[in-house]
Amino acid sequence: MASANRNLRQAGVYSAALLASTMLTSVAAKAQQAVSLEEVVVTAQKRSENLQDVPVSIQAMGEAKLEQLQVSNFVDYVKYLPSVSFTTAGPGFGQVYMRGVASGGDGNHSGSLPSVGVYLDEQPISTIQGALDIHVYDVARVEALAGPQGTLYGASSQAGTLRIITNKPTSAGFSAGVDVELNQVHSEDLGHVEEAFINLPLSDTVAVRLVGWNEETAGYIDNVKGTRTYGRGTADPSDDLTISNAGIASNNYNGTSTKGARAALRVELGDNWVITPSVMGQRTKTSGIFAYDPKLGDLKVSHFYPEASDDTWLQTAMTIEGQIANLDVTYAGSFLKRDVDTRQDYSDYSYFYDQVGYGFYWTNDTGGLANPSQYITGKDGYTKESHEIRLATPDDKRLRFIGGLFYQRQQHNITQRYKIDGIGYDIEVPGYSDTIWLTAQQRIDRDYAAFGEATFDITPKLTAMAGVRFFKSDNSLEGFYGYGKGYGSTGEKACFRVGGVNGAPCTNLDKRVKETGHVPKVTVTYKFDDTKLAYVTYSEGFRPGGINRRSTLPPYQADYLKNYEFGWKTSWMENRVRWNGAVFMEDWQNFQFSILGANGLTEIKNANQARIKGLESDVTLAVTRGFTINAAATYTDAQLTANYCGVTDASGNPVTKCATPQAPDGTVLPVTPKFKANLTARYEFDLGPYESYLQASAVRQTSSWTDLRLVERAIIGQQSGYTLIDLSGGVSRDDWSMSVYIKNLTDKRASLNRYAECAESVCGSQVYITPNQPRTVGVKIGRKF
Repeated sequence: MASANRNLRQAGVYSAALLASTMLTSVAAKAQQAVSLEEVVVTAQKRSENLQDVPVSIQAMGEAKLEQLQVSNFVDYVKYLPSVSFTTAGPGFGQVYMRGVASGGDGNHSGSLPSVGVYLDEQPISTIQGALDIHVYDVARVEALAGPQGTLYGASSQAGTLRIITNKPTSAGFSAGVDVELNQVHSEDLGHVEEAFINLPLSDTVAVRLVGWNEETAGYIDNVKGTRTYGRGTADPSDDLTISNAGIASNNYNGTSTKGARAALRVELGDNWVITPSVMGQRTKTSGIFAYDPKLGDLKVSHFYPEASDDTWLQTAMTIEGQIANLDVTYAGSFLKRDVDTRQDYSDYSYFYDQVGYGFYWTNDTGGLANPSQYITGKDGYTKESHEIRLATPDDKRLRFIGGLFYQRQQHNITQRYKIDGIGYDIEVPGYSDTIWLTAQQRIDRDYAAFGEATFDITPKLTAMAGVRFFKSDNSLEGFYGYGKGYGSTGEKACFRVGGVNGAPCTNLDKRVKETGHVPKVTVTYKFDDTKLAYVTYSEGFRPGGINRRSTLPPYQADYLKNYEFGWKTSWMENRVRWNGAVFMEDWQNFQFSILGANGLTEIKNANQARIKGLESDVTLAVTRGFTINAAATYTDAQLTANYCGVTDASGNPVTKCATPQAPDGTVLPVTPKFKANLTARYEFDLGPYESYLQASAVRQTSSWTDLRLVERAIIGQQSGYTLIDLSGGVSRDDWSMSVYIKNLTDKRASLNRYAECAESVCGSQVYITPNQPRTVGVKIGRKF
């Protein structure tokens, strides 16, 4: 393997040298040719517009760019969005943040709503657990809208919005494509991808588009053999219990299988109306976990119970577009059903909390001592229904308006069983064998909104826009959590009603909170000429409050983000250079902060204030015909502006004065690095009868923390900064294309998350790191019809 790694590194160096020399020898010959950058069309303001005309900080990757960067999933495209940061526990379990608006600890079923909204076309697809990890194929573009988008996009767009825009059916003509790929991860196991689409006109006014994909990704985490010994509290070591994972230990045990399909129909009704129903579904199955134990070595872990996830979702959607008089009318509705089954090793908790912390032992039906190791089986069922109707006046009017109504209802049925095989009948939760702790809850989040934006051209160069969104949220949490009658003060002993959610023995939680409010947005734009504009914006974003299931804690309150921004969109040298950017300052008020409290229960408290200052910019340069360089970067300075003491008053308001704050004024917020940037150089040229290209990309980000609190930071440690390099090249002729790529050329270990399996103060000596995918080499062949 060492020899193979050296060969790969040498191949990468030679490829980079070839790319550089080919570019340099060709620049002089092509310098005199007329070149310009292509127009980028976005729909960020729910109208089709040139990116350079939109006074919003947007990063957009079109279909060609996504293909060039070998983007196939969430981690792939987020890597190239400097304003976006994230944590992940594996496919489908990512939490996304923008512009430093991150406190860490999100993603728990009883936690806060996301602060970044993720949309598939017109429909929101964020769930509490995280957004759908959609396989990226036949996608027109990905848009990242930085800063509060609460006016047009609502509650989960407090800090920004990600939009995945698919290719739509068209009756303009037949088209189809097939792509196959073979890849190797970490110079070991092989993976493969098969993708296809077809656009079929059925008549002059009806067309259908069908898309399908299958992806098998090789694993790279080794579950190595190991043992763990539980003391029995006696002087005789032979009384101790030692467990082993020899039966499930294996190499590369975190493989992934993803299958999915999409179908969309376009029906034109007369000259003014279009109906586009669609359905999309995907199933992702994983084995193992996507993290390693640095004490055991690179990409190694030692877990004692089988681990896996099965994430299946189906979304049906309908978009209706038309005109009434001179008004554009749009309806967008969707229904999402997502079911996630998980199995997790939880023996760290058993060892560090029950054994080391309390010297506690569990017994079986005969009174003997049971194996105390725990594991978790989970079933999460999500449904999400959304409806939006909006009206827009013509784009060519001096006074323009867009406004509408929005409704959303999302429900999360939660069943999590914390199991110890063979525990006594009188200890387990009734109806759930071997279950020491049960969480069986139903969470419902309801959102209602009315929104509008008016834009007025004061002069041909000066434009003002003002908007507002009025919202109402209604969130509830009902069910059961805790032990059976045989142990503890929670669970059955705290029940106040017989019968419960998902077959629970009774109900000990039934809370509801409602809120109303509004968020404004004001933007003034000045166009110096057709290629340059500058804008100033004041906007606000919000995130609804919710329920703490621990009865001693009050509900957590909504948090708000105030954004002050100056931005610019410019093109230079006859559209050979495009330079966009923004500077911003954001005040985050009473932000929601989630932690794992006693017994591993999630607690959400409002945590005072933070201020975020930053600069984001991207530059694209057409050096010569075929030679393009793109660079993008974000600098973020996110800090507390008041102490975090870890306590609130009876109304949920944060306390700021304490002798020893858990995070003092000036503490840097977690997750987001101070600096994140990427650079891509691409050269397209003719090689005989073949259209060819060479490309090199680099991504760099600095270090970050995963927790706000200083004690927990010292336990878990800091995530180091990293630089990742990707190379690719390819040829095409007629309808055929072939490309080869190397992702993560230097086989760098980037830390995407760093965590302990239970509260850091308990399990903190056992830290796990979620890495990026190791070096991957692939070849891809495609044909268009």
